[in-house]
Amino acid sequence: MAVPKRRTSKKVKRQRRTHDKLSALNLIKCSNCGEATLPHRVCKACGHYDGKEVVNN
Repeated sequence: MAVPKRRTSKKVKRQRRTHDKLSALNLIKCSNCGEATLPHRVCKACGHYDGKEVVNN
């Protein structure tokens, strides 16, 4: 069974964990209604994408 020879220092542990953070969502405004939505997705509020209506409400 593998056992660490030395204790992992705080510096090394924190350097390893720098990539474990959450990132903020990249939201854009819908060109039709102004609702915040994810890029490259149909707007949930009005059903528009790229200036065209693709989902009828």
